[in-house]
Amino acid sequence: MASNSNKKFNPLQFLAFKGPYKVLHMTWFAFFLTFMAWFNMAPLATTMKDNLSWLNDQNIKILLICNVALTIPARIIIGMLLDKFGPRKVYSGLLIVMSVPCFVFALSNSFTQAVISRLLLGIIGAGFVIGIRMVAEWFPPKDVGEAEGIYGGFGNFGSAASAFLLPTLALNFFGGEDGWRYAIMFTGTTCLIYGFIYYFNVTDTPPGKTYHKPKRGGAMEVTSWASLYGLIFMQIPMLFALGLLVWKLHNAEFLPTQGAHVSYGILVAILAFQAYKAWTVNGPQLREGYPEKDKYEFRQVAILDLAYFVTFGSELAVVSMLPKFFQETWSLTPQMAGAIAASFAFMNLFARPMGGFLSDRMGSRRKTLTILLAGLAVGYFMMSRLNSGWPIPLALMVTMICSFFVQSGEGAVYAIVPLVKKRVTGQIAGMVGAYGNVGAVVFLTVFSIVAEASTFFLTISGCAVVCGIASLFLKEPKGSFADLHHDEEIEAQPAIANSGEASA
Repeated sequence: MASNSNKKFNPLQFLAFKGPYKVLHMTWFAFFLTFMAWFNMAPLATTMKDNLSWLNDQNIKILLICNVALTIPARIIIGMLLDKFGPRKVYSGLLIVMSVPCFVFALSNSFTQAVISRLLLGIIGAGFVIGIRMVAEWFPPKDVGEAEGIYGGFGNFGSAASAFLLPTLALNFFGGEDGWRYAIMFTGTTCLIYGFIYYFNVTDTPPGKTYHKPKRGGAMEVTSWASLYGLIFMQIPMLFALGLLVWKLHNAEFLPTQGAHVSYGILVAILAFQAYKAWTVNGPQLREGYPEKDKYEFRQVAILDLAYFVTFGSELAVVSMLPKFFQETWSLTPQMAGAIAASFAFMNLFARPMGGFLSDRMGSRRKTLTILLAGLAVGYFMMSRLNSGWPIPLALMVTMICSFFVQSGEGAVYAIVPLVKKRVTGQIAGMVGAYGNVGAVVFLTVFSIVAEASTFFLTISGCAVVCGIASLFLKEPKGSFADLHHDEEIEAQPAIANSGEASA
């Protein structure tokens, strides 16, 4: 078969709604809708507070914490379901099922109803993981960076779409004191309808291609004892982040002391259970041993975890505090500060695909990621120097440059994720994605503790330096720029050999 290794991602084909490009468009739009639903409360919070007697500033903060609490474990669980059942069923099911807590939140008549529905709705934030594998199934390794970057960048824009669209729907289209309810129900309705559309219009793989599944379920499959110990250790930061959320809820007087202690105990029990599952799932196969060509290093996953911790984690944290930072530092109106801060999120449309593009073109995915992390460290260092003495246009330029490195770094991370080990791509994507949320929780906690925003930015910059050094030890994935994934090449070799024998 003739090789098409020189054939690259075609911008004109990208506009066509067929083949892999159809799947890419339908999948990024599914991600877009999940983020619209996930972030549908923040732009309507003020309107809700004005119309609900039981909602105050403190309760809004609690609801925003609840919105991210379950996303961390959800991304791990969704990753396992994805590898077992395939992205078509899991994405469609997530969109349809998550419309229910969206409707419940819109109809909430008490704070308790709002908290429970908001906790459950946080699961929809795991949708991102599903599309990573779907896109990887339809695009070869040599193009996967650009395709994943487009998926992530366009889909991520759903949060910005919520900020701009939902207040307009609530105040100008639906109107009345219940306008916010209809606006939130609108996001649930679109998820519900599109879940069915997605199910009937995509397939997990192109025709004739095998969907690789893990050999065992219940925990991520690893191929060495050292990797097993690493897998168990890397569970700790995720549960630590959940512990921080419990601590914040306790400080906000939502959780009583006894409830907080029970929650901490549950988290410790979960850690013990995860370690037990990892051991029981992987132990028998590790004792038998893996063929050398079937092995991968969990170190790759751990380094990508850290890289996403500092890229996506910092993005979520900075987007949350940037409007207030600009407003107070330069005495801007809330509208002007919000518009300037929105530029950080708007960069997703360009920067994240560019990170994937650079990863595909620079000849080394590892070096690309290291360079972008270095730029991110410098960018946040420059942001730590911002003060009222800087002209606003120059401050905005620094912010945009920093944002470019943050989001292109995210694109470079997920240009590597699908190439580590194909049959556990969902679980790898889930863990890496969860670490993004871990980063957001950690950095927002730092922001709530430190006195100056400059200290907050310097903390992120320091973490980026550490992660950049760690990325130097990242092993280039096998077949990073090939026409077939490494696992597919192994699968094809016997067929090629048999074909040669037959022709002889």
